[in-house]
Formats: sequence, structure tokens, C-alpha cells
Amino acid sequence: MFIPTHSERNRYNVLGALDAITHSILSVCNTAYVNHLSVIELLEKIRDIHKESIIPISVFLDNAKYQACKAVRDRAAILNIERMYLPSYSPNLNLTERFWKWVKKDCLNCKYYCKFCEFKNALDNSLNKIANGQVKYELDSLLSLKFQSFNNSVYCRA
Repeated sequence: MFIPTHSERNRYNVLGALDAITHSILSVCNTAYVNHLSVIELLEKIRDIHKESIIPISVFLDNAKYQACKAVRDRAAILNIERMYLPSYSPNLNLTERFWKWVKKDCLNCKYYCKFCEFKNALDNSLNKIANGQVKYELDSLLSLKFQSFNNSVYCRA
């Protein structure tokens, strides 16, 4: 199967935060780059949503440099948000990776968009389906917190 492609490069970045319990999402989208300012904007959105909450907020991040820099660390401390980092090379522990897998399947899988705005709209529509609860059952199954554990694992050292 051949799928047409464009020679030009357009970006549409989505930096997202996924609530592990409710499976609701918050996102910051742009057409430039994801950097520490994007992360700070997302942390501020998270704090705004939970400004009345007395429950501590913990955010699990991967190890991207722009998420661990001093500016993000300082802003998270001001917002009273605890940052925790997932172990390297552990995509199965990262619920966001599972979430993006669903988004790609929903709007990108073997689909060609003639114009960048069509691609952007398709991605936004997928995010809106989640926000509106249209795919809740599908996501509840995909984003389960049941991880395989290896309590009695045996390993060999070389």
C-alpha cells in the first residue's frame, strides 16, 4: 500500500497530562516546539483545575531535559506540584504512551491528510472525543493501572 506524503514539514505538538484515575486529559498545543515553557504552562493548567483541592498533586514525567530543568523545578515548587520521574526505558509504565497509541490509531493510522489543517483538526477531534467521554470504555480498558509485577523473579548476572 502506498500513501502519499508531503515534502514540507509542519509541526503540531501536543503536550498532555493524563489523570490516571479519571482518564481526563489536559493539553498544551503549539506549532513551534515543546520546551520548558510548554511544561510550565501545562503545570499551571493542572494547578488551575485543582486549585481548591487539598489532595497533593503528583505529576509523573519521562526524562526529557525540558521537563527536568531548573525553571520547571522552580515553578512546580511554587505551584506545590510534586514531580516524579519514570525509570528510563519503561514505556509500559507510562500511561501517556498507551494514550498516544490510541490517538495515533484513531486519527493517523493509514490516513492521508492533504492539508496540514485537516491533520490538525483530526488530532483535535480525537482529543475532543476523549474530553467528551465518547471513548471512555475503550480508554478505561487501555489505561488500566494493573501492571505485571515480578515478585519472585529470578535473574542471572553475566
